[in-house]
Amino acid sequence: AAVVEAVDAAVAHFGQLDVVVNNAGYGLVGAVEEVTEAEAREILDTDLLGAMWVSQAVLPHLRARGSGHIVQVSTVGAVGTMPTFGLYNAAKWGLEGFSEALAAEVTPFGIRVTIAELGGFDTDWAGSSMRFADPLDAYDELRTSIFGSPVVPWPLTDEPSGDALPAGAAAALVAHLDRDDAPLRLLVGEDAPEHVALALAARRADYEHDPRFR
Repeated sequence: AAVVEAVDAAVAHFGQLDVVVNNAGYGLVGAVEEVTEAEAREILDTDLLGAMWVSQAVLPHLRARGSGHIVQVSTVGAVGTMPTFGLYNAAKWGLEGFSEALAAEVTPFGIRVTIAELGGFDTDWAGSSMRFADPLDAYDELRTSIFGSPVVPWPLTDEPSGDALPAGAAAALVAHLDRDDAPLRLLVGEDAPEHVALALAARRADYEHDPRFR
C-alpha cells in the first residue's frame, strides 16, 4: 500500500513517469544452513518482492500512457552463484525470472523492461550495506577460502566493493535506454561479461552430463 501511495504521489507531482529504476537491495553473507528464517524473508522482501511491488504499482500508469521503461538492477550473481551468497543469488535469480516474464507481458502495451546485470562497482555493497548470518564453525574453511579469513562480520565501512565508478554504470544505462533495439539484458561493468560467460559455460557443462542434452 505504501508503494502504491508513493507512486501515485510521484505521478501527481510530475505528471507522468517515464523510467522507473528498481535499485533497492543488499547482500547477505551466510551459508544456507546459517541463514535464519527472518534473514531469508528480509532479503527476499527487499531484493525480490520490493521490485515486484514497485513494478505492479507503476504499470497502470505506464499502460495508460502506452509507454515507459522499467529497469531492474540485477547482478552477474543472478546468472551464477557463489558459496555463502545463496540467498542473495536466490533473490536476484527470482528478480530476473519474473522480470523476463514481465517483459513479454507488457510489450503489447508499449512498455519496455531492462535487466541490468552489474559487475563490481565502487559502492558500499560489501561495506556498511552488507549483512551477515551468525557463522557456524563448520564453514570456517570455506569462508577462509573465499574471504581470506573465517571471521564474519568483517568491519562495516564504506569501502568500495569494486573498481568501476557508479557514474559509468549510469551512463551505460542511459545509453541503453535510448536504443530502440536494446536487448532485455544489459551487462554493466568491465568484469560483467567474463563473469556471465563463466557461469553459463559451467551450467552448460553440467547439462552435458545428460546425453539427451544437445
